[in-house]
Parts: sequence; structure tokens; C-alpha cells
Amino acid sequence: MKILFLTDTHHRGTTPQNRLDNFPDTQREKVQEVVELVREHQVDVVLHGGDFWDSPFPALNVCAEVLETYRAIPVPIYAIAGNHDLYGHNLGTLHRTMLGFMARLGLIRVLNPGERVYLEKDGLRLQLTGQPYHYDIDRRDPVLDYCVTKEDCDVAVHVVHGLLTDRSLGSIIHHTVVDRVLATGADLTLVGHYHLGFSPVEYKGRYFLNPGALVRINNHPQEMARQPAVILIDLNGGEMSYNTLPLRSARPGEGVLDRSKVELAERREERLAEFVREMASAGEYYGANLEEMVTAIADKETLPPAVRQEALRRLSRSQEAFLAGEVRE
Repeated sequence: MKILFLTDTHHRGTTPQNRLDNFPDTQREKVQEVVELVREHQVDVVLHGGDFWDSPFPALNVCAEVLETYRAIPVPIYAIAGNHDLYGHNLGTLHRTMLGFMARLGLIRVLNPGERVYLEKDGLRLQLTGQPYHYDIDRRDPVLDYCVTKEDCDVAVHVVHGLLTDRSLGSIIHHTVVDRVLATGADLTLVGHYHLGFSPVEYKGRYFLNPGALVRINNHPQEMARQPAVILIDLNGGEMSYNTLPLRSARPGEGVLDRSKVELAERREERLAEFVREMASAGEYYGANLEEMVTAIADKETLPPAVRQEALRRLSRSQEAFLAGEVRE
């Protein structure tokens, strides 16, 4: 059995200001290459790590063009919902989103929390589980989101849309280091959300993989140097192996990303960090980052949970736009 994993495609009908090319055309070319890879390597199933769309319900003409491309994939597609796929980052809104609509049409199969899907081929039994994005991921006990049990199968694969990394990113950003979830029963943990990806981590026969986003949206220096890729996993013969396949259609960063905005983006990040430090030291200390401040204030003022969730949703969207260089000076 062969699996192809990709993540963070962020399909949209417009071009981000940091891109120099026609972004929708570039996305379509990459998916067409994925179709070719599926056929070339005789892949049995495709897994998507979330953020299929850049917004929960894009314009219908955009959806039609994207879905036409994916319909050419001749094997089942399983996906989890990323934060951009949902309204307010709330899984309960899935039925009102384009990802949910695709699932109802049978174009993809969405993996939901606690669900186990079993696939079999040539005597091999595969267990698929998934954990979509939610507000408390990387904030609560990571075992709840990243660790699963392996039941009645030969190989267990867990797909998560969360900020799992191979090293610490500091205290400003909520994230989970692989070392904290080594107790999982999954043989293979496939992760999206962190666009830069990380080098494969192996621990006692368990693997943690993130190839990075299929597309490059921001102009971070590391994004400029990164080659978008997918991961090919081979479970044939009872042995598990994988290869990272860089996309041939992905042009060098200098040709598609605007380098003139790199320094501006860095200044914005510095200003955001400085703002957090000033807020944390002003009068009362609410925590090391903005999300913790919102939560602390909500708890202190006994605000309804819905108010807290809406404040966090708006803060998250603002931070994404801010760090991506989409907010004007």
C-alpha cells in the first residue's frame, strides 16, 4: 500500500501581495503534478493535512476550477479540517464550508476526532485517524490531540493540523515539540499547519513528518529557500519507508516571492513581540502572549465562552494577516 501526503494547499482565487506570479495558476500546476505523482508511483490513497482552502467558502468559480483538478486524482482522498477550512476555527461549522460540501459529494473523506478508518490491501490493515484544528490545540495537554492507540491493525497513521515542531519556537507562539508526544501508538504521525515543515523525526520505529505547505504565501527568508514537496509512504512488504518528493513545478523562491517585503515582515514581527512585552508588563500580568491575555481577561471578567471564542478568532486572523504582511503600516 502506498500513501501520498500533502498539506496546506490554501486554494484561493486571488494572488497574495507577497507573490509575483498568478497564484491560482501556480496552485493548479502543483495539484496537476500531484495527480501525475499518484499515477507514476501507483499510489493507493492520498492524505491531506488540512487548510485545503484559504477560507471556509471561496467563490463558486474558484471552487469549480479547483475541484475539477482534484477529480483527476484516481484514488480516495482523506483530509482533516485546518483552521482556514472552518468558520471561527469551529469544527461544528464544517457542514457550512466548502470542505464539508466536498465531503457530502463524496469527493473527499473527512477524518473526524475519535474516528477510526480501516483500509486493507494485500493482507495489510491500515488504521487512519485524524485531529482537525481547534482553539485549544497546542494549548492543552498535547497527548489529547497527537497521541492515539493502535487497534486491530498492522500500521496506524494519525493526521493532525497543529503546530508540531522538532524544536522549541519560544514562548510567543503556542506549539508542541515532538518530544512531548513520543508515547503515541501511531507508527506515523503526519502534520500540517506549520508551513515551513521540519526534518523527519524517528523514535523507536515511530515517525513524525511534515513536508511543509504545498504553496508558499509569505516572504519569510526560510520560505524563500524552501522547496515545496509531498511525502510518498510505502507500506509494501510489511516494512514502512518514505521519501520526500520536491515538486518539479515549484519555481525558486526568488522568482515567485517579493524579497522587498522581507525586512518589513521582520519589523512587523518585532513590533508584535514588543507589543506583547509591553502589554504583559503594564499594570497586571496576563501571560506571555496575546491569546493568554485574552483568556485571562475573559476569566477575570467572567465573560461568556462565546465572547472569548470570538475574541480569539479575531485575534488569530489579525495575527495571521499581520505576520503575512497583509496589514498596512
